[in-house]
Amino acid sequence: MKQKGTLSQTLNMLRTEEGYEEDFNLLDEELKSPEEREKFLSQDFVVDEVYRFEGPSNPGDEATLYAITTSSGRKGVLLDGYNYSSGQISEELLKKLDLKSNRPTSE
Repeated sequence: MKQKGTLSQTLNMLRTEEGYEEDFNLLDEELKSPEEREKFLSQDFVVDEVYRFEGPSNPGDEATLYAITTSSGRKGVLLDGYNYSSGQISEELLKKLDLKSNRPTSE
């Protein structure tokens, strides 16, 4: 997958062309569906692609967009606007979302 310019353009491409329809949330040790009916531990999902966006002059404009597929086949996105390493998530999830892993990033 190729990044489509801006964050909103890439998000739209993932939704319309690639089928990533869910908006996942991250809390503590779990990835959650929007309705919080389903919860996924780190072993229950795969990060398919990572897209990184940087603001032209303000580091506060940085964002990371993750394209994710769960073990149950649900496809969705997780948006990180502030860097999860500063939050309260488990070490296991932090490693899974680490941009420095062997997973390629799209730019």
